[in-house]
Amino acid sequence: MGKLSSSLSSTVGRKLLMGLTGLGLVMFVAGHLAGNLSLLIGTRTQFNQYTHLLESLGPTLWIIELGLLALFGLHAYSGIMVWFTNRRARSDKYRKTANAGGPSLKSWSSVWMIFTGIVLALFVVVHVWSFKYGPGVAEGYVQHVDGEGIRDLHRLVVETFSQPGPVILYCGVMILLGLHLRHGFWSAFQSLGAMNSKLTPLTYAIGVLVAVLIGLGFLILPVWIYINGGGI
Repeated sequence: MGKLSSSLSSTVGRKLLMGLTGLGLVMFVAGHLAGNLSLLIGTRTQFNQYTHLLESLGPTLWIIELGLLALFGLHAYSGIMVWFTNRRARSDKYRKTANAGGPSLKSWSSVWMIFTGIVLALFVVVHVWSFKYGPGVAEGYVQHVDGEGIRDLHRLVVETFSQPGPVILYCGVMILLGLHLRHGFWSAFQSLGAMNSKLTPLTYAIGVLVAVLIGLGFLILPVWIYINGGGI
């Protein structure tokens, strides 16, 4: 345990932890996106049954949520510590922060990683509070399916994104998510030591593609609901 703790407290160990947890979160975000898009391609009943199934997992769901919380926490911790270490290592505090391009792959995405990460962390708290712990059956958000009253999360989502404020906020944060993923995806592989001169361009291109697909995927739902006046 002592060697493990020492390794994780080093800069290399923290970058390794940040890369592993980052890739884990990418997989979670992709799964969450699939769940979101099911609201568009399925019916109200199907979506509510899907969310009700998740809620009915009981202790299993709690374990999964605790695991996700640990994943988020470790990623945030390692990211912040690496940022502070890099900041202390820079002798020139008045460096230029323009897009470097070329071999360095420095971009606005990489420069603003700590900022986009903090915004995303705050958004997750608000998002979970609004939907997971928002109004439910007791507040009248209920749909009766096969004689059972289940939470009508579909109604809550539609009502929320029928308003311009939440749509603008959500879309803004999803753009930041895309920027975070653009740099974070290839950087994770670099931290894991799985990069070389031949793989870097391909991994970077895949990272951009993943960022665009996930970012646009999350943008579709609120924009579609708002444009159609909640008519889904």
